[in-house]
Amino acid sequence: MLRRLYNWTMGKAAGPFAEYWLALFAFVEASFFPIPPHPVLGLMCLARPERAIRYAIITTLASVAGGLLGYAIGHFAFALVGEKLLDALHLTASFPYAACKLRGEAGFIAIIAKGATPIPFKLITITAGFIGMPLGKFMLASVISRSISFMIVGVLFRLFGAPIKAWIDKYLAVAVGGFVVLVVAGFVAAAMLGGHKGAVADECTGVTMESLAGVK
Repeated sequence: MLRRLYNWTMGKAAGPFAEYWLALFAFVEASFFPIPPHPVLGLMCLARPERAIRYAIITTLASVAGGLLGYAIGHFAFALVGEKLLDALHLTASFPYAACKLRGEAGFIAIIAKGATPIPFKLITITAGFIGMPLGKFMLASVISRSISFMIVGVLFRLFGAPIKAWIDKYLAVAVGGFVVLVVAGFVAAAMLGGHKGAVADECTGVTMESLAGVK
C-alpha cells in the first residue's frame, strides 16, 4: 500500500498542478497546518530534479506568505483564533517561552535559527504577531529561515536527485519512518521549550501567559 501511495504521489508531483499544490501546502503549514511541506517538496524534486531549485524557491516564498497569515492571527485574532490553534497543535505550553525569546534583542536570530530546527514554524509566526515584532524584521528573518530549510533540500536534490531516488525506491519504509520521526521531533522540541527542559535557565525560563499580559 505504501508503495502504491508513493507511486501515485510521484505521478501527481510531476503533474501540471503540482506547483500550486506545493505552494498551498507551504502556505497553510506556516500558519496552522501541522505537517511540514518537506515531503511534498522532496517528491516533486524527485520527479523533476532539474526543477528542484525552482520548487525550493516556490516553497520558500509560499511559506513566508503563509507566515504573514500566522503573524496576522497572532496580532489581530490571538484570543479568537491563535489560542485555539496553539492548543490544537499542542503548542500552548511552548508559547510563553517563545514569546519571551522573540521579544528580546535576539528575536531576529531566533527566527533564523529555527530554519535549522524541526520546531513548527507556525509557533514562530503566531508568536511574532502576538508580541508585535516589527513586520520588516519578521519578514527578513522569515525569508532567511525558510531559505535555510527549503533551499538545502532543493540543492541536494538538484545535485544528487538520481542516487537519492534510488535509495528511496529501495528503502521507502525507512524514508517514511525517518520523516515521521522528524515531525514528532519538531513537536517534542517545541514542547521542551515550554518547560525549557535540558537547558540552562535564562531570563525566559518560567515565563507564563499571565506575565505576558503587558506585551501588547
